[in-house]
Amino acid sequence: MMSETDELAPKPATEHTRRANAEFLLGLPMGDRRDFDDAARGFVATLEDPVIRRADGHPIHDLTDHDFLKESEDAPDTVNPSLWRHARVNNHHGLFEVVDGVYQVRGFDLANMTIVEGDVGIIVIDPLSGTETAQAGLDLYRAHRGGRPVKALIYTHSHADHYGGSRAIVAGQSDVAVIAPEGFLYEAAAENVFAGTADIRRGFYMYGPALRPGPQGQVDAGLANALPAGGSSTLVPPTDLITKTGETRIIDGVEMVFQMAPGTEAPAEFLIHFPRLRLLAAAEDVNHLMHNLLTLRGAQVRDAATWWKTLNRTIQLFADDTDVIITQHGWPRWGSDDIREYLQDQRDLYKFIHDEALRLTNLGYTMTEIGEQLTLPPGLDEQWYSHGYYGTLNHNAKAVYQRYLGWYDSHPANLHKLPPVEGGQRYVEYMGGADAVVQKARASYEDGDYRWVAEVLTHVVFSDPTHRPAALLQADALEQLGYQAENATWRNEYLMAAFELRHGVTDLGRIDLATPDVFAAMTPEMLFDFAGIKLNGPAVAQTSATIGWTVSDEPDAQFLLELRNGVLIYTSGVPLDTADVRATSTKSDLADALFSGRPFGDANTGVTIEGDRAVLEHLFDALDDFPLWFNIVQP
Repeated sequence: MMSETDELAPKPATEHTRRANAEFLLGLPMGDRRDFDDAARGFVATLEDPVIRRADGHPIHDLTDHDFLKESEDAPDTVNPSLWRHARVNNHHGLFEVVDGVYQVRGFDLANMTIVEGDVGIIVIDPLSGTETAQAGLDLYRAHRGGRPVKALIYTHSHADHYGGSRAIVAGQSDVAVIAPEGFLYEAAAENVFAGTADIRRGFYMYGPALRPGPQGQVDAGLANALPAGGSSTLVPPTDLITKTGETRIIDGVEMVFQMAPGTEAPAEFLIHFPRLRLLAAAEDVNHLMHNLLTLRGAQVRDAATWWKTLNRTIQLFADDTDVIITQHGWPRWGSDDIREYLQDQRDLYKFIHDEALRLTNLGYTMTEIGEQLTLPPGLDEQWYSHGYYGTLNHNAKAVYQRYLGWYDSHPANLHKLPPVEGGQRYVEYMGGADAVVQKARASYEDGDYRWVAEVLTHVVFSDPTHRPAALLQADALEQLGYQAENATWRNEYLMAAFELRHGVTDLGRIDLATPDVFAAMTPEMLFDFAGIKLNGPAVAQTSATIGWTVSDEPDAQFLLELRNGVLIYTSGVPLDTADVRATSTKSDLADALFSGRPFGDANTGVTIEGDRAVLEHLFDALDDFPLWFNIVQP
């Protein structure tokens, strides 16, 4: 009889999983060792104390957590052999010299921080996801290269792991140029604030920070071994926006040529060429893997057509003048001929996914059918940098379908499906009750039919969340799927679901990308946008009121807010005299009043009020709080 402790523990690989992983190994080009050499090249040093901590001493990233990857070149039974190899290549951390005067900090975070030396100072590209990792990286660089001042901070694109540590980079300096692509600030807020709570919660499944690192747990995050958990996210607003391809900047004697790449890997993104260094900084448009067209944590669907065309333009602009390419994840590549082939293959990868997905769409296949059919042509499949460690052919093909046709597959049975709980109750009743479904699912599990077990038991779990045998068997099936996955984020998704089915949701405290520093970088319009998102429309559906709000530390920032039909409308540049209530505050006090969670009557709001105060209290009372730890695999 298995004890409850045994039932909740990770299980070994089954014979079906061992066989699946052994067969997967047979098709891999394991003799190609170049990535191992390139990832280690130029190593300078790493941290003497391998644990990066917050100011209060709480550890957010232990660089030794993935030392188990060094124990064996051969993958354990519980890890796909391709993913094991990729995780081992990712398992480098510290300061690396790329070429003379260019350094990267790798392995401290999900992203890399690149440092380019100028005449007297440095240019920092992408300051990681939090102040702690950025500070650790900058300190390591200065310990080995001296205390050069920061002359410029560059954001290649609008994802949080590429801007969150910005305050650490500019601290104590007032003359730092902050360069970003046009649209950066809005897109950073739209993805990381407006949908930030759902993004973070889903990101826990995608990156698996709650899983124990090891062969039965978290092995890799695709772009790096792991994402730090619980760092301090900040955002220094850009002072210089790049708006078109071909724009140049010379900072501290370093010439940079920019190529705009909006709508590729991020809505706002650019690549940077350094002519004198013959170096291309490719942001996240080129990677040592297949990237996501729709990330599992959730984001806007990315345009594979724009992506391949951008890379085609990159080849035309820079390939003849480039001897080294760096990306903001992973390791560099050296050699002009190799770089051209690398760029061409990455271009071809996204064009193949785009065109094949649409070809099959126009033959009448649905997104699920398309995802099951696609395989890469041999010329791409034999390259490690085309493998799906982060994106996959399966879900990227679905993203192409979704971008062009949306979620609906045109079968009316899927037009207005029952919600999971109601649908699950009916499925289980039709199939003879929960116990009967679980009994049949056990037989399917023994046959290695894990995808079907996971699917069918979802109905039982949502129809009766107290049915532990169903939840535990579904966890076992998901775990085996995770053990077989080549994709790091798929593995984490499966294993996180198994963990929560066994143990429930673990509240790890508040984790927030919408911090006061990020609010300070947002415009008043963006703050009102977020207030409209947090507004509980049904609660104020019968309310009609007007509010005049003056933001005292912003030029010409007067807004008429209208509460009507369950929405918050704002308009600038109109008279406020007739408003039911008028308020004046700084931008930071506006953000504090809207999003601190304190009652509006709190004396610390810093808002001056004239008129009917009750209107404001009613508005603020109707702003929802977004709890982070909502259920995902259970109702």
